[in-house]
Amino acid sequence: MKKIILENRRYVIAAIAITIVAIYIVRLFTLQLMSEDYKRNADSNAFLKKVEFPARGVITDRHGRLMVYNQPSYDIMVVMNELKNRIDTLEFCDAVGISKEEFIRRMTTIKDRSKNPGYSRFTQQLFLPQLPEKDFSILQEKMYRFPGFYIQRRSIRQYQYPYAAHVLGDVGEVSPADIEEDDYYQSGDYIGKLGVERSYEKQLRGVKGMQILLRDARGRIQGRYMNGAYDRKPVAGKNLTLSIDLDLQALGERLLEGKIGAIVAIEPQTGEVLAMVSSPTYDPRIMVGKQRGKSHRELSQNPWKPLLNRSIMGQYPPGSTFKTSQALTFLSEGIITPQTSFPCNHGFNFKRLHVGCHGHASPLPLIPAIGTSCNGYFCWGLYYMLSNRTKYPTVQEGMNKWRDYMVSMGFGYKLGIDLPGEKRGLIPNAEYYDRAYRGSWNGLTIISISIGQGEVNLTPLQIANLGATIANRGYYYVPHVVRKVEGEPLDTVYTKKHVTMATREAYESVVAGMRQAVLGGTCKHLNRPDIVICGKTGTAQNRGQDHSVFMGFAPMDNPKIAIAVYVENGGFGAEYAVPIGGLMIEQYLTGSLSPAAEQRATAFQQRRIVYGKANR
Repeated sequence: MKKIILENRRYVIAAIAITIVAIYIVRLFTLQLMSEDYKRNADSNAFLKKVEFPARGVITDRHGRLMVYNQPSYDIMVVMNELKNRIDTLEFCDAVGISKEEFIRRMTTIKDRSKNPGYSRFTQQLFLPQLPEKDFSILQEKMYRFPGFYIQRRSIRQYQYPYAAHVLGDVGEVSPADIEEDDYYQSGDYIGKLGVERSYEKQLRGVKGMQILLRDARGRIQGRYMNGAYDRKPVAGKNLTLSIDLDLQALGERLLEGKIGAIVAIEPQTGEVLAMVSSPTYDPRIMVGKQRGKSHRELSQNPWKPLLNRSIMGQYPPGSTFKTSQALTFLSEGIITPQTSFPCNHGFNFKRLHVGCHGHASPLPLIPAIGTSCNGYFCWGLYYMLSNRTKYPTVQEGMNKWRDYMVSMGFGYKLGIDLPGEKRGLIPNAEYYDRAYRGSWNGLTIISISIGQGEVNLTPLQIANLGATIANRGYYYVPHVVRKVEGEPLDTVYTKKHVTMATREAYESVVAGMRQAVLGGTCKHLNRPDIVICGKTGTAQNRGQDHSVFMGFAPMDNPKIAIAVYVENGGFGAEYAVPIGGLMIEQYLTGSLSPAAEQRATAFQQRRIVYGKANR
């Protein structure tokens, strides 16, 4: 019995010993073959892998004028594994112009993985960015005294003109989320934050290069490893050509000084955005270098929200510019013909419901109704459409058919412009009103949507695209601000034709109505012998002063420009939006303003609208 017990103990002891040996073997295998720590340590002793940053692509306007370019800058990098208390901290701080407390703070931030997810003690980490060239020259002579620190050459963005800040955007340091999302980046890298700098980041940034430098036993650089056989040269980013016309953009920004609003101009035949103005704006040149953080804070705290691109983010009632889409729908659905007349006794009157209108001839057919911007006409049109039980068995079916027309014209959803932050606006449908009115509603309940009020909201971009669609007699291309990317074709998203549900004949009638508005209607101040302009005013009701709106295009039969102007609290469309639109059209089609037009432009530049807190 005792012998059996001893034999069992022997087996147990042997099993324990084997287990211990197996654990050691597995651990050694893990450390030597699976873990990167020793490899990194060995590599860091023998090699220095130096990142070479590519030149970011430059940006020009449609005529080749340089808008964004690069200038050299220098970053101080640190490899934590090489420090080992080998430097005089006070001497280093004095050399780079920072305090010891700032030195400690920066070192702590580098090691904080929540702020620097890509941290490794074996690789270069950003210590101090964007050292001026004069400071770089002084520091370079002393760098041998600070082992573990290196100077990395890179470039920073420069903006040539004070225009198009919302289109261009800016470049800033990557966030932890950027690093998590794309392993191309590490702490201290730069990324596009807004505008085309953001939406075309992958094209603009290029591809990083790498130099592998050989060290001696004391860590001193001896030259390139294998004479550079394993180095990778950086690949410069691709250049962008914008569709923006710089002169037109500059004029638009002048005209909206002291006002809140937006201007969007589009080339109808291509969808290229010729100008995109949002006011108030800012000078993109303040968003570079070390001043970027301070400038961004000041802009973000400004109550007038200059960082907001109202051209694509502002969601407004379109007012009477929307009547053109209603005419297209009613004509195409057979609700009216161009000869159909409706009464307007200073507005739409049905039992106790009254929608006001200014005085004009009555009754009148479609084309003069567009020309005079008759509210009554389009209220009657929507009423008859949603009350037609022969075509639409229920009001819900009629409403959703109306919605389908609006969506086909580019409303209710994002158009897909190549800029971040676009909003979709609002086009209501039957389900929307069923929820709002618990299923008890009809055309009279929602009659205000027929004149661009009520629940309808559009962006200035969508209003301009409506103008481009009418100019094209029924189709549009997705608006875009980049005309060409170096070395690659334009995305097919921007070359695909989008055809609306409305008929060609309906568009011809609406064009005639918009021409009538210029010849003797609400846009008559735009009438001129040398340019055949078509236009439509809008006066969008608001809690305070009404918004001033204009949508138009020119020339009528060979359209080169479609435009929307939206001035918050500008009053009647003819007061601000129409003359501003006329000046923009003249500038683009003739290449300059006449002396008389220049005087008007200066006068509008100097006009200010006083806004209260409710208008912010």
